[in-house]
Amino acid sequence: MSEPQQPPKQPRIGVDSWVASADERRSRSPAGRVQDAYDRAPPALKLLALALPFAVFPLFVDSDYLMQVGVDTLVFVLLALGLNVAVGWVGLLDLGYVAFFGIGAYLYATVASEYAGRHWDAQFAIPLIAVAVAVTGFLVGLPSRRLVGDYLAIVTLFFLQLWLVVLVNASFTRGPNGISDIDPLEFFGRRLTSLDAYYYVALIAFVLIVSFLYLVNHSRTGRAWRALREDELAAELMTMPVNRLKLIGFAVGAGVAGIAGAIFAPVQGAVFPASFDLVLLITVYAMVVLGGAGSLIGVTVGAVVINGSLEALRDADNASWLFYGVIALVLLALLRPWWQPVAVLGATVVFGLVVHEVAEQVRPSLVGGQSFGEARIDEIVDSWVLLPQNIVTGDGLPSGALGRLAYMGLVAAVLGLTLVRSRVWRLVGLVPVLYLAACVWANLLVAQAAVARFILIGALLVGLMAFRPQGLFGKQRVEIV
Repeated sequence: MSEPQQPPKQPRIGVDSWVASADERRSRSPAGRVQDAYDRAPPALKLLALALPFAVFPLFVDSDYLMQVGVDTLVFVLLALGLNVAVGWVGLLDLGYVAFFGIGAYLYATVASEYAGRHWDAQFAIPLIAVAVAVTGFLVGLPSRRLVGDYLAIVTLFFLQLWLVVLVNASFTRGPNGISDIDPLEFFGRRLTSLDAYYYVALIAFVLIVSFLYLVNHSRTGRAWRALREDELAAELMTMPVNRLKLIGFAVGAGVAGIAGAIFAPVQGAVFPASFDLVLLITVYAMVVLGGAGSLIGVTVGAVVINGSLEALRDADNASWLFYGVIALVLLALLRPWWQPVAVLGATVVFGLVVHEVAEQVRPSLVGGQSFGEARIDEIVDSWVLLPQNIVTGDGLPSGALGRLAYMGLVAAVLGLTLVRSRVWRLVGLVPVLYLAACVWANLLVAQAAVARFILIGALLVGLMAFRPQGLFGKQRVEIV
């Protein structure tokens, strides 16, 4: 008598097979093991792992500039944590989030400055500001609680633009001049005057907020938020108070942004409308996307990486090393085996030398110039890219024309490369693309640090979306479309 056949293995109910297989592969990687170990750690150990690097940072820093960067980074971390509540947990595309940050900063300027004639202690001002901004977030959420997706984004973006108009035109905000002479933080009559003191105040706020958000995330409200994020209709059919959950998410995220603003104002000593614009909104979203929406450790790391990169890119030499380093890393990540990226880089240099030699014979004024970058890598690249002897005027060309032409050619070349199916021809096409990228950097971007910083950050995010769309610490999941 034959043995009964085993039934075929069926997929588990409620588990997507693609996500399950991806999670299994992730858990076998080194990064996956670290993430799993962090997930299994007790809450106190997780908090220690997050706070310890920030706590020891001042021990290795002896310059005011780096301490200022540390304080600014912690403020950005708080901003990213608040946005993560709305975007990562509740699933709300809130494009007005930066307005809450500005409200918190201006409220502190109103209760603690010479302009207002009031000088509140911080132990009273910061909690009251957090509550006031949370209530503002609740009120903003009322008319938009039934909106989703693009419609919610449009309404919240309108709120941000309305806030900016008020800042610029209202008399109580002093218009574009802002409010200066803001009081330093003062706790129980003791005024803080050093950057170290501000750093530890921001660190304490970070520890308290992370602890609070961790408890909320693991409560019934946090689980309901995640259910709402995955499928609002299903959550509503399960009798979850969807509108109330959205309003709570708006309020909590806004309250965290208000605390960040209340710390930001005395650190800067003044507040201006230009500090709370769309550029800041995009930067904070980049932090959440890079780290992984929904992950506390992810958005923390994302804020540190983005703000640290932006500060490092203020120096043209650092920016050049990062630019060419990112190109090399992308090639190493995309091309296999190892000799292919080496061959492409070598072919790019040879191609550049040939173009340089031809240009020198045809029009010598197009070569022999020097870019604004002074790093060693700039000196090497300048020897084989087209670089006019008078880079400012372009030697007869309109100012910066060669750089702009190279930029347009680079965009067209990249778009054309995406249409190529043959792997061999893609490798061949990479050579002029890399050459044009070097020309754009040497002729245009290296001299425009502010623009170059955001272009490099954007390129970093585009590359991340191609290889790990859920972010560094985010988890893969299936979107309901």
